[in-house]
Amino acid sequence: MTRPKTNYILTLLANFTIISLVIACRHINAPMYFFLTHLSFNDILLTTTIEPEMLQIILREGSSITQAGCFTQFYFFSVSATNECFLLTVMSYDRYLAICNPLRYSSIMDLKLCNLLATSCMICGLLISLPHISLLHKNTFCGSNIINHFYCDLLPLLSLACSDTSGNEVVIDVTSVPVVFLPFIFISMSYINIIGAILRISTSAGRQKAFSTCSSHLTVVCMYYGTMLFNYLVPSKGQSSGLQKFISMCYTIAIPLLNPIIYSLRNQEMTRILMRFFFTK
Repeated sequence: MTRPKTNYILTLLANFTIISLVIACRHINAPMYFFLTHLSFNDILLTTTIEPEMLQIILREGSSITQAGCFTQFYFFSVSATNECFLLTVMSYDRYLAICNPLRYSSIMDLKLCNLLATSCMICGLLISLPHISLLHKNTFCGSNIINHFYCDLLPLLSLACSDTSGNEVVIDVTSVPVVFLPFIFISMSYINIIGAILRISTSAGRQKAFSTCSSHLTVVCMYYGTMLFNYLVPSKGQSSGLQKFISMCYTIAIPLLNPIIYSLRNQEMTRILMRFFFTK
């Protein structure tokens, strides 16, 4: 019980610290930090959707949840997971502009565009998750009502359905393209161009400085998409295995805690701000 509770508290503290620092320090108004606050808000939503119920399961050695509560938990999990994919994609575009087109970066990535991109990410997350919920309400559930998972995920729910779930499976395949695969391709292409631009910098100090501005984001992308793609590429019948549960824990519990730590430790400006905030008056 202690370890999951501690993890949840640390996740909230770490993400709220990032948000508070960006809001309090008005001089760090770069678009990268604007999107970082949205990522932290989203990670708070993601971990709050999953961990409190998981703590109840651990405390009671099992727990019950209503069908409406289960569907609600899945919906907000789906919204936050989808929003995270889009936010990471937008952040890769921000890094692409900053490194590959620095002279026009400020004029292109202005506050209006930042607000539009962040709002679009959330709206897309809300809308893309709706077909899953709509189809779940049309399914008939009978027999065993025990979910072989630590939260209400889609595939464990579908395994309990007595009705035809082919429609749900089609929606999963269709939505995985704009949510997972297209953003992954876009991020990959962005970083191919970023790496090419960095290699063309004449000095090693310049290359190191340029790479340091995107290394945090690249690390987070590798962790998040690595676990997400694993879940999509592994056959659906294995989704309730111990390995699948472990992978799910990585991007629902571990990554929301690691994101602010990675951005704090691998970003020199954020590290300086943290040191100044905590160790100076």
